[in-house]
Amino acid sequence: MALIAPFRALRYNSAKIQHLEEVVTPPYDVIDIASHSAFAAKNPYNMIHLDLSKNLGPGQMSETRYQQAKETFAKWQQEEVLVREQEPTIYLYHTEYGLPSGKRLTRKGLLCLVQLAEFAEGIVKPHEKTFSGVTSDRLSLLDTCHAQFSPIFSLYSDAEGRIMTLLEGGRSAEPLCSATDNDGCIHTIWAVTDPAILSQVRELFVERALYIADGHHRYTTALQFRALMRERLGEVASDSPYNHTMMYLCGMEDPGLSVLPTHRLVRMPEAVALDGLVANLGHSFIVEEVTGGSRETLVTEVLARMAENAGATTMFGLYHPQEDRCLLLSLRDGVIDEALGSKQPAALRELDVVVLSDLILDRLLQLDHARCEKDGLVDYYSDPDTALDIAIKEGEANSDRSPLVFLMNPTLVSQVRRVADEGLVMPHKSTYFYPKLLTGLLLNKIVPQEKIPS
Repeated sequence: MALIAPFRALRYNSAKIQHLEEVVTPPYDVIDIASHSAFAAKNPYNMIHLDLSKNLGPGQMSETRYQQAKETFAKWQQEEVLVREQEPTIYLYHTEYGLPSGKRLTRKGLLCLVQLAEFAEGIVKPHEKTFSGVTSDRLSLLDTCHAQFSPIFSLYSDAEGRIMTLLEGGRSAEPLCSATDNDGCIHTIWAVTDPAILSQVRELFVERALYIADGHHRYTTALQFRALMRERLGEVASDSPYNHTMMYLCGMEDPGLSVLPTHRLVRMPEAVALDGLVANLGHSFIVEEVTGGSRETLVTEVLARMAENAGATTMFGLYHPQEDRCLLLSLRDGVIDEALGSKQPAALRELDVVVLSDLILDRLLQLDHARCEKDGLVDYYSDPDTALDIAIKEGEANSDRSPLVFLMNPTLVSQVRRVADEGLVMPHKSTYFYPKLLTGLLLNKIVPQEKIPS
């Protein structure tokens, strides 16, 4: 099903750039204004000057902005700051990182080109919605620069690990490059160029589907770019670079693959007492108050108990900062099917994020999605401590409103697969695949006259 191909990546010239940490960035969509300035100040060759941040007003997304990126991209190649590989390559990409628990893991994936397929074909499967306002900016950048600066992160199934075994056996003796990101995660790239191995890997992917984990807007942008080139050229050949996109692929069964939870800070529009919340929630949840320690101790205990039951029972933690009290909420049997059975398919009803958004927020707290969006009532945090600190400060500053922190378990990879297989989409911020891929380790230059090797 999936058609992959090696490619000749552009990468930073080690003779010109000694410290990759000065020039690589996280994906553009997680870079805020302050980080943008910090990256720009690190090094004049930082990727922020090419893979432009999205944190600008519509008036700033002008053609001049994209032309400047194009000129900068050309200049860096002329100066040989960016150099292109000589032969088609599939790149082995390892990420060594630590979880909040302190456990160390290594996620193993590969970077290659993937032939584009419309979502309706069932070859590349999404689990999130995309928004045209985001893709229009990325499309202008891609069309102007003719390069993909940031890879899409996708998953595939390979329970026996045959693909990674082949690539590990054929990788270069020394890594091409390595960089440590701001979280201390170590990203390392090796080259695999043996034609026999590349051919075997390509054949193994033909029988597999790909599931987008992170980068839905980047993939949608690539589809739009192909459509744009079809309008201009009349057709786009199957081996055209316009018919491919750069993608990082990781096995669903990889022991180093991690999905972290995204906790919710919910701003109740009025002051609410925890006892009132308990009475409201008690019909749908078994409510247990956790006591006997500091805020940090309470939250740690709740998160630990949630983790013990992950995948078995839907559980939430609820912290009320104005009362310094913490609850453990366990969904009662049959409640979600009765409440949402006529509105949501089973694959979505089993998601904690859907139980929170559709049952707790919408039905029990009377905060529908449109209101939450309009009034900014929900914020999302991967770090529970950050969510707690902000909630406490907001609670102290606004006695007439109550911030509540809902502590979440991560969405399971098996749930992502089921939702995608059924052609459904998850709520916003349902998955956080960690660590993020780095932008700038490898770039895909689109040369119209070239043909993608098979």
